[in-house]
Amino acid sequence: MFRWYRMFSAAILCLMTCDPVDAENWSGWRGERGDGTSLEKNVPTDWDGKSGRNVRWKTAIPGTGYSSPIVHGDHIFLTSCNESEQTRLLHCLDRRSGSVLWTREVLHSPLEGVHKLNGRASGTPATDGELVYVTFFRTDATSGERGEPGEMLVGAYDYQGQQRWLVTVGSFSSIHGYCTSPVLYRDLVLVNGDHDGESYLAALNRNSGEVVWKTPRVHQTRSYVTPLIREVNGQVQAVMAGSKCVAGFDPMTGKRLWWVEGPTEQFVASMVHDDRHFYLTAGFPTYHVMAIRHGGKQDVTESHVAWHVNDAKSYVPSPVLANGLLFVADDRGIAHCFDCSNGEHVWRDRLGPHFSASLITSQGLVYFTADDGDTTIMQAAREPIVLRVNKLGERVYASPAVSQGELFLRGTEHLYCISEL
Repeated sequence: MFRWYRMFSAAILCLMTCDPVDAENWSGWRGERGDGTSLEKNVPTDWDGKSGRNVRWKTAIPGTGYSSPIVHGDHIFLTSCNESEQTRLLHCLDRRSGSVLWTREVLHSPLEGVHKLNGRASGTPATDGELVYVTFFRTDATSGERGEPGEMLVGAYDYQGQQRWLVTVGSFSSIHGYCTSPVLYRDLVLVNGDHDGESYLAALNRNSGEVVWKTPRVHQTRSYVTPLIREVNGQVQAVMAGSKCVAGFDPMTGKRLWWVEGPTEQFVASMVHDDRHFYLTAGFPTYHVMAIRHGGKQDVTESHVAWHVNDAKSYVPSPVLANGLLFVADDRGIAHCFDCSNGEHVWRDRLGPHFSASLITSQGLVYFTADDGDTTIMQAAREPIVLRVNKLGERVYASPAVSQGELFLRGTEHLYCISEL
């Protein structure tokens, strides 16, 4: 009887103290690995925004914005712009209830001119569990014309909403507007300053905001790619497309380690990675899907491009990898599947009118969220197998987040928590 009691008590204690199976935070752009993957086993697959099926809560978010939510523990952070008051805002929500815990004005600045598919709060925050880091564009110009000069502003706030620091990193100007998502590595905050001027990649000290290093970009051309941090052959790299090339940088020093020239002028989608290749989708004015082999140094344009195709017009949404396949969301609403080993275009299938949101994947499934708010869930397979189409009933331009068995979708008016738990 005593042995049975000990076993029973241990089981109860485990249930009380253990997190859900493989529960993760989603603490920055595209999650814990920066590539849209979730290791969780219970990500929702069935919901309906209109009827409320499996909608745990939805919360109206003041202002407008296309930034994705991030989740750490029971805190959710996201940004917006109050256009009538010309303020850029950081919001903190309670993950369990959806209630807004606090809102802070990060910046008051004239509204910059933007592309019709961009906004003024497009950069996704990042958090290390103690501070949350945000970035916005600041200008003194009042005309609202696209391409007006201004500055990149980066700030850090604690979980009570107190500002720890707010700094200007450098100049910025782009006819498409602003979008930079900070990336955390060790004690650094990395930010991409590609723009139509003296472009740069920079790293700031997490605690003070001091610029630790700042690397000039060669071609000084607008792009909006978030660096992907990966270790390859013992070398940690920050890999990104932009400035008319693809390159890997040492995140501690900013030194450029290798690069591939081209394949086009402008880039938005973040890259993904497996044990053989880095993969990119781009861009403007020409479209490309490319795999780059590991291990190169300096200019590897001719030596390390494993395969390169031009038959998927994906510019904005970032892809995902699953089951040895590369899944790509064509901006025009078409889903694509490529064989990672050789670039074979395995299949394509029209799913929606237009894609802005980046893809996520979990448990052998791929989630395609279209601008109309419909999310098509497909098997990560060599055939276009649709598991389910879920309607939110609200337009969506932000990318999804997954944490603790819940899916977070930001519509144009509300943040939704989807849960089947």
